[in-house]
Parts: sequence; C-alpha cells; structure tokens
Amino acid sequence: MSAPISNVRPDPDKVLIDIVDYVVDFDVDSKLALDTARNCLIDTLGCGLEALSYPACTKLLGPIVPGTIVPNGAKVPGTSFQLDPVQAAFNIGAMIRWLDFNDTWLAAEWGHPSDNLGGILATADWLSRNAVAVGKKPLTMKDVLIAMVKAHEIQGCIALENSFNKVGLDHVLLVKLASTAVVGQMIGLTRDELINAVSLAFVDGHALRTYRHAPNTGSRKSWAAGDATSRAVRLALIAKTGEMGYPSVLTAKTWGFYDVLFKGNEFKFQRPYGSYVMENVLFKISFPAEFHSQTAVEAAMTLHGRLAQAGKTVEDIRKITIRTHEAAIRIIDKKGPLDNPADRDHCIQYMVAVPLIFGRLTAADYEDSVAQDPRIDVLRAKMECVEDPQFTRDYFDPEKRSIANALTVEFNDGSTFDEVVVEYPIGHKRRRADGIPLLVEKFRTNLARRFPTKQQQAILAVSLHQAKLEAMPVNEYVDLYVI
Repeated sequence: MSAPISNVRPDPDKVLIDIVDYVVDFDVDSKLALDTARNCLIDTLGCGLEALSYPACTKLLGPIVPGTIVPNGAKVPGTSFQLDPVQAAFNIGAMIRWLDFNDTWLAAEWGHPSDNLGGILATADWLSRNAVAVGKKPLTMKDVLIAMVKAHEIQGCIALENSFNKVGLDHVLLVKLASTAVVGQMIGLTRDELINAVSLAFVDGHALRTYRHAPNTGSRKSWAAGDATSRAVRLALIAKTGEMGYPSVLTAKTWGFYDVLFKGNEFKFQRPYGSYVMENVLFKISFPAEFHSQTAVEAAMTLHGRLAQAGKTVEDIRKITIRTHEAAIRIIDKKGPLDNPADRDHCIQYMVAVPLIFGRLTAADYEDSVAQDPRIDVLRAKMECVEDPQFTRDYFDPEKRSIANALTVEFNDGSTFDEVVVEYPIGHKRRRADGIPLLVEKFRTNLARRFPTKQQQAILAVSLHQAKLEAMPVNEYVDLYVI
C-alpha cells in the first residue's frame, strides 16, 4: 500500500512570509531609492507614450467591451480611457513594455521591474479617485514610488539566484508575484489575506518563454508583462473577498511549484529584501534594444564613426567578432530570417548591424521598412559571437554587474580596427551622472510625441521635482497625462 499523505494544512512557506513581512513592515527611507524611483517613473511612462505611436500596440488597448467607461476608474496615461483597475493595469503594462525600452534587471534571471508600474499606478489611481468621491484622502505619488521600490526589490532579489528561463518559464512570473504583493498591500489586505494572494500568484499557470525565442519570437513578449501585472491586480482583489490561499504552494511534495516547475529545487537568496534593486537598476536610455546588447550597440556606434573616418563602408567588412557574455549568447545570438520587430529587437547581430550602417538604432529601425535593406542581413551573416568567461563572471559579480560586449572588425583587405570594448552601458549605476540628464531628455522627447507644449510643461514641473511629485495626489498626477 502507498504511504498515507497527511492532510494537515501546513504553515505558509517561508518565501511567502518573507515577501509579505517585507511589504507590510519595511520602511523605504533610502533617498537614493526614492530619487531613482522618480526617474524610473518618468522613464517608464515616457516609454508608454512612445508606444502609443504604434498601431500594433494601440489595437490592444482600451476596455474589453468597446465604449465601457468605469466611474472613478483608473485612467490610462496618454489616452482618454478610464477603466477598471485590472484592465487599466493591462493597458499601462502593455504600453510601457511594448518597445523594450524601460528599465532592466540582470542576474540569474532577467526582467524589467518597472513592468509592475502597470498594476501599481492603475490601482493607486482607482483607489484615489474612489477616495476623493467619498470625501477621503487620495494616495500620493510617494505611495506609488514606495510601491515601485518594493516591487523592484521582490522581483529583483528573487532573480539574483533563481533562473526561471532555464526551466522554460518567462520572467513575467516575477512581475505577477511582485505586483500581487504590493497591490495587495495597497488595497488593504490583512497579513493573512496577503499571504493568500501571493500564494495564488504561484498557483497560477505561468507563461512559457517560447514567444521570446526562435522559431516563435513574436509580439506577445510586448504585452506579456501587461498580462502579468493585470492578473496580479485580479488576484489581489480575489484575496480581498476572503478567498483561501495555499500555504505550501511552493514546497508541497509532487504538486507544489518546486516539484512541478522548478526541478525540485528550492529558491536561493543572496540578500534580504531592502531597496538594493531600485538603487542599482539599469535604465535603457539610448537604445530600445534587449539589454544584453546595449553595450554592443554603443560599440557599434563608435565603429560607425571610425568607418567614416577611415573612408570605409560596411561593404568593406569581411568579419565581425562579438566578444560577449553567456546570457547574451543564450538569448539574442540569432542566425537566419527575422520575421517581425519582436524578432529583430532580440537579435544581437541585427542590433549591431543597424548602427554600423546608419549610425542609429531607434524603435522604427525594427520595422519592415528598415529591415528590408539587404545590407543588414549581409552584415549579420558576417558576425560571430564568442563567450568571454571573464565577461560572464563580471555579469554575475554583485560588485560589478557589468554587461560587457566587445566588437572587432576585420576588412576584406586584411586590415582591422582595434577592438571596441564597452563594459557598462550608459544606463548603469556606475554611469548615473552621465545617464540621468539623457534620461530626462528622453522623457521630454516622449512627452512631445503626445502632448501640446503647455501640458508638457505642467507634467515636467512636477515630475522633475522630487518633493512636489511625492506630495501630489495620484489622481491629480495621472490627470496631467489625459488626452
């Protein structure tokens, strides 16, 4: 006979408890974290505004039933939509991730912690509008910044030592988890309800990474985070009803997350939750490109200038060697045809070829009109990626966290250019002094895509001033972005 299985309900898994205790009890008092969160907020919203120029994105936005307006609902920046918080979270989350231009976190797992803003901002705006409607105080933007710090921390700290991509799961699992925790706290869940909500996030089915990789790379990778953060809002609201949770969702033998989806391994942790991730987050400032390629694109821009100075063209190139780190080879080293923009912005060869030819890399350069230039595929075929073990070690080193790439160009006449090495991209913490002014200019550019001058100035007057932003009611800040 088989051994009896105990039906005694266990205490909640420690991972659940640690997340909930952090969300409920930790005071975010780091000035660096809050300052960085403000920069992260404006950069993330700016990325969403740029995405509104792309019909492939906007076709997914709005209410599920056309024409629906939710009284006191959350508003979607850059649009006239006012939606329930679940659908608003999808809208905002899809916008900000569409062009692969918002922040990044790289470790054993990678991802984009600002994806959580979809759920955070939608929930905070919805709560604030309903509070004002009954004469209560709304949340302030400082509440949003604190929630961002905590969501970044949950997603990023779990990512440091635990690779979901190696078991085929997409990193948006961590967006759903982090958003559930912080949104649950925002809507007033008790500690037990919050544990239930976080457990529900783990019980869910989880997205496969297949939409990020050959031969299936496609546009779902651009709305997967919106899907995840909106699902988080839904789960938090379900827990608010008193719906039960599943305390050993991770550790249950046979049926738990570890045994079913993580090859029986438990999560490992490098550090306790605090404000480390927001303080060290990577910004995509110059190029809308998968982050493992950012330094390669910088190097390619340098080489573009050298070609002009030397009187050479890309037709004179015989071979390009890309010395890189293991994660880049695993994710974006791609040969063969590229079928769509989502395919191209995850191909390091494409992201190097475009700046070598044109001296630029913009979101529009992934579209068919540019991709049909025959020089791009000819140049891609001449590229070879090789792993540098030291680059890989420095990528994982918590004191360095580099994302190094190096390019060597060889010409048909036998000559070469000296190798161009870039270890830290412009959005790295080590280059904040250079990066933040460019980040602000990126925000100004994105505001100008959508709003008249007076509205741009009103947004900037608050957004670039830490104290003014923190004190402003969420609903009033979001109203600044309404079309």
